[in-house]
Amino acid sequence: MARPARPPAVEDHSSELSRFVDLVRSTVPPIHPAGLPFIAGGLGVAAVGRRNRLVRAVGLTAAGACAGFFRHPPRVPPTRPGLVVAPADGLVTLIDEAVPPAELNLPDVPMKRVSIFLSIFDAHVQRAPVAGDVVSVKYRPGQFQSADKASASVENERNSVWIRTADGVDVVAVQIAGLIARRIVCSAYAGGTLALGETYGLIRFGSRLDTFFPADANVIVERGQRAIGGETALAELR
Repeated sequence: MARPARPPAVEDHSSELSRFVDLVRSTVPPIHPAGLPFIAGGLGVAAVGRRNRLVRAVGLTAAGACAGFFRHPPRVPPTRPGLVVAPADGLVTLIDEAVPPAELNLPDVPMKRVSIFLSIFDAHVQRAPVAGDVVSVKYRPGQFQSADKASASVENERNSVWIRTADGVDVVAVQIAGLIARRIVCSAYAGGTLALGETYGLIRFGSRLDTFFPADANVIVERGQRAIGGETALAELR
């Protein structure tokens, strides 16, 4: 005897549930693992103070704020070769030429530099500006000035990642702590490789990203422009 078909109502319900789950997944970005303890802390406060409306509200608000701060939205890097993409979401605040961080021991020759300031409302994950081999990763302690100041590039705590492309072009991404930031996270390591737009780090609570590339590159962003990490092209390498 043939097995009876599942009732249409059940099939419709299952299909609607599947579409709802897909919609949630596409709308709500995933969370970077570094943010999970903070979210758990807020939820813990809400749970402990569940009988107190104010404490519960504070805990849930803190958990929600941390979930937003540590969001890790998916990004699709451009496919055109020779591009340097933004290593982070934020506002382009500076375009100039400067010598890359001394601790990397690169030649003392100015390179093009694009600085991106991340407010507390921006996603704070960092993504590789180019694909290539990681030549060096250097951390340097420092101050915690406001990250939108020009002096922050020199004075603040920072972590520099030097990447060499398959064509032998050197590009440097520098994570710079800000006024509120007290922790730089970096998973890149010397001898490793990074794909274009691959997530390699995070800075907690306000920061700045400086990207250095050859002086003969063609910069294609403007000061005051909003950048999307892993997608916005900063420059074209020659």
